[in-house]
Amino acid sequence: MKIIPAIDIIDGKCVRLSKGDYGTKKIYHENPVEVAKEFENYGIKYLHLVDLDGAKSKQIVNHKILENIAKETSLKIDFGGGLKTENDVKKAFEYGAAQITIGSLAVQNPVICYELIKTFGSEKIILGADCENRKIKTAGWLAESDWDVVDFISFYQKKNIKNVICTDISKDGMLAGAASDLYREILDQTDVTLIASGGISSMDDVYEMKSIGCAGTIIGKAIYEGNISLDQLKNFIENA
Repeated sequence: MKIIPAIDIIDGKCVRLSKGDYGTKKIYHENPVEVAKEFENYGIKYLHLVDLDGAKSKQIVNHKILENIAKETSLKIDFGGGLKTENDVKKAFEYGAAQITIGSLAVQNPVICYELIKTFGSEKIILGADCENRKIKTAGWLAESDWDVVDFISFYQKKNIKNVICTDISKDGMLAGAASDLYREILDQTDVTLIASGGISSMDDVYEMKSIGCAGTIIGKAIYEGNISLDQLKNFIENA
């Protein structure tokens, strides 16, 4: 199972939110590039990079950080936030993203998403299924859609989506455990490669995600608050 630390960016800084609420912003580091380098030093190979300014403003804002992390590390970056057009996606890849995550766009403009999957291939496009009370949310989690999360994933699986990041917003940043039952349901009802996100609070949660069958787990606040150490993650990766 892939270990995928998260770096969320607001005003060029590494931050975390609780339940996606921008009012709960906590700054953990002034230099996200240095954070990414530290992850790499502990054997981590993947990074989930989210431009929260971009998600809110509907265009990529912190592209320079993506570009610098890609240049200064060998991390495989999946990037999301502010991707609204095919040109935005092209730019993200040009800046160094290995994969991009589409969430709001998949709800608001499915036709563009179909074209992205055809143009770039299903391995490069990740579906972001961010939900609260099972309903998919968009626009940096500020707007709710009518989509049920499992129906949403199933719909896009038929459009050749293979990789899905599912975040239960009620769990995100709360350090209270992941949405295990929801992930079991998704894996039972679909054939996607599922990456768990939100609520990971300890190594017990990491091992639970592995036992459920998740292909990866995104870890954010648990690292920054010291609940999970980089040494523990290094050991997990080396023993996998």
